[in-house]
Amino acid sequence: MKILRTPDSRFANLKEYPFEPHYTVVKTHDGTDLRIHHIDEGPKDGPVILCMHGQPVWSYLYARMIPHLVKAGIRVIAPDLPGYGKSDKPAAREDFSYQRQVDWMNQWLVQNDFANLTFFGQDWGGLIGLRMVADNGDRFDRVAIGNTGLPYNPDAPQSVIDRVKAFRASPIKLNLFSMMKQLNKMKGLGKDNGVDLFAYWQKYTWENPDVPAGIIASSMMEQRNKLGVMLELFTGYIGLRNISPFRTQLTKAYEAPFPTPAYKMGPRAMPSQVPTIPDQSLEAQKKAWEFFAEFKKPFLCVGAGNDPVSDGFEKAWLKKVPGTIGQPHSNIGGGHFFQWSKAEKLSAILADFIRAK
Repeated sequence: MKILRTPDSRFANLKEYPFEPHYTVVKTHDGTDLRIHHIDEGPKDGPVILCMHGQPVWSYLYARMIPHLVKAGIRVIAPDLPGYGKSDKPAAREDFSYQRQVDWMNQWLVQNDFANLTFFGQDWGGLIGLRMVADNGDRFDRVAIGNTGLPYNPDAPQSVIDRVKAFRASPIKLNLFSMMKQLNKMKGLGKDNGVDLFAYWQKYTWENPDVPAGIIASSMMEQRNKLGVMLELFTGYIGLRNISPFRTQLTKAYEAPFPTPAYKMGPRAMPSQVPTIPDQSLEAQKKAWEFFAEFKKPFLCVGAGNDPVSDGFEKAWLKKVPGTIGQPHSNIGGGHFFQWSKAEKLSAILADFIRAK
């Protein structure tokens, strides 16, 4: 397996990210070394929260939450998924699968011997992290999730499956704006035509070798005008990506892991591995749901409530997971990446959840 490693210089002088790096080497299926980075901040004897990010971001997403959680006496562990942040980046599409990401992160968890954990995951951090909880249940004391889920659709109509596959394989070309127009029509992945609309994201990311991770992430966390985004896209297109005067600090932070498009296989490949229709992950998803159907430890759903992709994510969990009973579930606004926009409020909710008896 070919592995790419982002030079440390790419992360120099990033605002709000003064954290010491920690590294763990795990083995891939073919015996290749894969280095995974994580943050470890706060009192070593404090209660521990494992915070996991999604796509196309990295642990920088938690930079504003970490000071609040540490002030509350909590130790924060925040890894970068392989393919993101300071972690190594497998270079080929076939290197990535849902199961491999779970396997790599399970190795990372066990090698570091993290235990008595509170889990918090969002986006792909939830898809992967919830499977980690199911595989290592004795290491987790409680679970909180936001704007995420554990997709399991064994009874998806064949007409939907055929339609999604045909669209992904179609010659239709999408740009950032045409894709976002469709994605913003979603009212939750499990509602109405959510699977069809999400396919626009899956097709766009896979067919664009230079997925503009920085622009996508920053546009979902801060106010950006369309002209500024277009100018930034243009300067990237003509090879001035790293010196564009139109980049914001957030764009810089979320492009930092990717010196060239070759480093972006994770952000490109993973959306198509969200099991919105039955695929090779079906049996593992079923097993995880069976685990959570018996999960009696505290389980909290705290989301944005205004995220078109994940709205309504909590309903399946509240219906099926015993540990959700009596917990203070809430929606707090802030959009898909509410760890950034609602950092203080979300941190307070999680700190209260950890301290509750």
